[in-house]
Amino acid sequence: MDKTQTTDKLPRYIQVNSTLEFTRLVCALERAPRVSFLHDYDGKKILSVQMDILKEKPVVYYTHLEHNGHYLCYGLKGGKEESEIVDTTSDASKLYSPIVRIKSLPKTLQPGNGTLDRYQPIELEDMSSLAKLTWGFEEMPFPLFLFPRNDKWLIGVFMNFNDEGTSYFCHVVLDGDPLKPFLKFSTVNGTQPTFVDSPSEHGYSYIKIIKLKDTHPLVDYGHLQN
Repeated sequence: MDKTQTTDKLPRYIQVNSTLEFTRLVCALERAPRVSFLHDYDGKKILSVQMDILKEKPVVYYTHLEHNGHYLCYGLKGGKEESEIVDTTSDASKLYSPIVRIKSLPKTLQPGNGTLDRYQPIELEDMSSLAKLTWGFEEMPFPLFLFPRNDKWLIGVFMNFNDEGTSYFCHVVLDGDPLKPFLKFSTVNGTQPTFVDSPSEHGYSYIKIIKLKDTHPLVDYGHLQN
């Protein structure tokens, strides 16, 4: 047996499509923005945040650092998202993720790939079913992750129904990229969920969508039905 496959619990780093996607991940619809960590990865500076644990293995999402600053700033203007790296939090209409600079990563945070553990896919029939998975969450709902696979796009959420059990990717297969960063839905009027540019219309619930740069590497695609 390959020892690496059984002992490697080091983080897996997964790149999002852009700095805007990362800023949405750590700021949008959060009660308090998440902290962004700045450190070296593969010879470059990145901003990273841990979003999950897969069988004791941290799952970390990142984007390359474009320029230096103390905060990731996120806001909406004219129904469109804005993202930039700034040095102050002077604009009260914006959300800010503090950037914490790590001088040197400990071994436990350095990347590793030697695990056979994968998210098991569960394909749902429609976006309404995907939105219903947020039912009962008092905090802001988890993000949906969007990424290409072959000639389709998969959108879904990573879930573990109990702490010791299998982790799942509950998803819907799309024919194309929806090109919108939020899913709007309602639990009271029976309308179907729709993709929108901003979470600004009152009377609806919203889930943010995070587009990855490439196909997610930790899903067991061998169990997909198509």
